[in-house]
Amino acid sequence: MAKSSNEKKRNPGAVQQVVTELAAAFGNRLVTSQAVREQHANTTTWIENQPPDAVVFPQDTGEVQQIVRICAAHHVPVIPFGTGTSLEGHVNAPFGGVSVDFRDMNKVIAVHAEDLDCVIEPGITRKQLNEHLRDQGLFFPIDPGADASLGGMAASRASGTNAVRYGTMKDNVLALKVVLADGEVMTTSRRAKKSSAGYDLTRLMVGSEGTLGIITELTLKLSGIPESIASGVCPFPSVDACCNAAILTIQSGIPVARIELLDALQVKASNAYSKLTLPEVPMLFLEFHGTEASVAEQSQRFGDIARELGGGPFDWATKAEDRTRLWQARHDAYWAGRSLRPGAQAIATDVCVPISRLAECVAATQRDIEEFKLVAPVIGHVGDGNFHLTLMVDVDDPDEVKRAKKLMERLTELALSMDGTCTGEHGVGQGKMKYMLAEHGAPALGAMAAVKRALDPNNIMNPGKIVPFD
Repeated sequence: MAKSSNEKKRNPGAVQQVVTELAAAFGNRLVTSQAVREQHANTTTWIENQPPDAVVFPQDTGEVQQIVRICAAHHVPVIPFGTGTSLEGHVNAPFGGVSVDFRDMNKVIAVHAEDLDCVIEPGITRKQLNEHLRDQGLFFPIDPGADASLGGMAASRASGTNAVRYGTMKDNVLALKVVLADGEVMTTSRRAKKSSAGYDLTRLMVGSEGTLGIITELTLKLSGIPESIASGVCPFPSVDACCNAAILTIQSGIPVARIELLDALQVKASNAYSKLTLPEVPMLFLEFHGTEASVAEQSQRFGDIARELGGGPFDWATKAEDRTRLWQARHDAYWAGRSLRPGAQAIATDVCVPISRLAECVAATQRDIEEFKLVAPVIGHVGDGNFHLTLMVDVDDPDEVKRAKKLMERLTELALSMDGTCTGEHGVGQGKMKYMLAEHGAPALGAMAAVKRALDPNNIMNPGKIVPFD
């Protein structure tokens, strides 16, 4: 039988030598069982599961350096792993190699409350960090839904429901400690809130998906927990009206913290899964942060916009438990969508467009869903023009798979035609590499490849992601 191209690029002898050396150094913190290796490859979408040859659990930066140096000596790939919630095959090992799981590097190293920042290890999750910060009146606002690791969130330039007010990971990472492909440690910046000293290496590493180095420490901006928080839901007669309400809200300068779209099908799924009783029509979930007076003013101004577009009435939740239930339902939208078609595979994808084109893009996509006869609820962080489809696909039906792939291609092409992007927050990984040339053009893609070759000349850092090495 002919070997696949991936197998041809693997060196079984080198892999075995690396496993032997790591076993001697890490003992039972090196695992090679099939089940554990498969858990450390893609498990969230229909992208093929490509497991590493081994999984190792370091406990500090020095151990990560040791792992990288052993792998580098034998040209064996290294793939960083947080919680495995990524959606585009980021954690796959198409050429084999070693998965570096940061489960044991989950400490808060320091909190500088007076400076509104903290220093953490990459394995801590956003929920764990916010539990630690709560008593100090602080929180980390980036909220992608999944309880992802902060290292993984930085590596994939994560976003989330709060991004419209607080930005994304690129706006909230002050500095990183990164182990490079030769095992050296690079510190990208200091704790100062701004700097003009040299290249912005922090932003280079944020979103690099482990292809340039492995993040072992993060310095993050923090925010104060608002004095007053009010959440609510507002029904609308159409998705178009929802989008236009979001557009007018942003253009009017209302500092909304969250503004999330659920189409009627997603509301139906969320009602069933999360035990809600919302009217099954297009809906906006909203949240306002500030003083009691400012929150009241913001909600009133949004109410005026909603009424102009035929929306309302509001159903406001000011109690913490009611807000938590509402936003947990939003975060569970992926699982709720799966309940619409038991047995089908859920395929999540996202795009982002300028907000002035949002309503047009969503409406065209809904027409495409109907044309292709697919089940695909729409959800989105519409305050920044980012929305998602969760396609429910029978992967055993070749024709349906073909239609689903065509729909996702058409969605991406539409977003690019509107000067948007192929992914607002899921990242590139393996799944969206094919769109990078169309989005960025050859000179920009060539510059990315040049950076990759310069920092990782032997292509061992999470190879097969973002840009082709050759």
